[in-house]
Amino acid sequence: MGALIAWLTGSRLALAAGKWAAIAFTITLFLLSLRRSGERAGRLAERIENTEKANEIQRQMLEAASRRPHDRDELAQRLRDGEF
Repeated sequence: MGALIAWLTGSRLALAAGKWAAIAFTITLFLLSLRRSGERAGRLAERIENTEKANEIQRQMLEAASRRPHDRDELAQRLRDGEF
C-alpha cells in the first residue's frame, strides 16, 4: 500500500493532477470570496439607502415642525395620515 502511494505521489501524472486540482481549488475559493464580498456590499448599499430614506423623512418632519402650522392639529393629522 505504501509503495502504491509513493508511486502515485511521485509520478508525473499525479503531480500534474495535483497542480490542476490546486489551481481549481484556488479559483473556487476566489469566486466564493467574490460572491461573499458582493453580498456584503449589497447589504451595505441597502442599509445606506434605508438610512437615507429615514433621514429624508426626519428632515421633512423637522421642517414641518419648524413651520408651526396655525392649526396645531394639522401636523399630528399629517403624521397619522402618513403624508411624510
